[in-house]
Amino acid sequence: MTIAPLRLGISRCLLGEGVRFDGGHKRDAFLTDLLGRYVEWVPVCPEVEAGLGTPREAMRLVGDPDGPRLMTIKSGQDHTPAIEAMAKSRLLELDRLDLSGYVFKKDSPSCGIERVRLYNKHGMPNRKGVGLFAMAFMKRFPLTPGEEEGRLCDPILRENFIERVFCYRRWRDLVQGGATRQAVVRFHTIHKYLLLAHSVRHYQTLGRLVAQANQHRPHELASRYGELFMQALAVKATVRKHVNVLQHILGHFKDRLSVQEKQELLGVIADYHQGLTPLIVPLTLIKHYVQVFDVEYVHDQVYLNPHPKELMLRNHV
Repeated sequence: MTIAPLRLGISRCLLGEGVRFDGGHKRDAFLTDLLGRYVEWVPVCPEVEAGLGTPREAMRLVGDPDGPRLMTIKSGQDHTPAIEAMAKSRLLELDRLDLSGYVFKKDSPSCGIERVRLYNKHGMPNRKGVGLFAMAFMKRFPLTPGEEEGRLCDPILRENFIERVFCYRRWRDLVQGGATRQAVVRFHTIHKYLLLAHSVRHYQTLGRLVAQANQHRPHELASRYGELFMQALAVKATVRKHVNVLQHILGHFKDRLSVQEKQELLGVIADYHQGLTPLIVPLTLIKHYVQVFDVEYVHDQVYLNPHPKELMLRNHV
């Protein structure tokens, strides 16, 4: 399946642009130097694009979590209308660009997607806020993968986010190609083991959906599938679930292995299960045997290659 170029939104400061309130930036080397080789960044700074200038007075979220206001700290100016107007026009542009994901700046009153400081009328903070632009983006594009750069320091969250980005792009390509029922079934088939590594419940639900494909119009089938598909991938993959998938794949060729080969493979899977090696170790051996024995059904599974190996994401999970 051909994957269109990946276009991701990103907070401009993460690319090293001096757009923060103090004129500084928060350049992230992983995003700029490594992931940047595989994606086209679409930089956005809501505050600058709303005309607030750089440098500018620091701001914070104030009020109700469901309807916060963006206020300057010293002068008490309300910049909520400016950000909301900017978001309305910018989201129309981003819709046309068909983003595959978005990396937001953590803790930002405009871009943070969770646990942003929100102040009550007494000036006391809690961690229930969501940045105004981030909130508008997630409401407009609920299935588009979004993550904060701070959380991407966690190898598991990093791998999950980038996996979701590539999977979302594949699903969007499917929809834009005029998804037939057969195409949706094929899409599900090659993603089965990936789904199993995330959520057995969603795996089973999606299996029933494609089994009843003829009962749905193609567009409705693809839309419903995509919603459940992205929900499934948002569920955390665990070591135990990965071991389950590896054992399932092993079942396709275990009778063709010698006693020594089988013991070796079971041994590296056990080492992974015990935290002695990363996922890439048993996976590499599994992929070797899939090639040697030409296991066609497994060979096409996205689980084996969900993202470019050069990112080395499974070397750390």
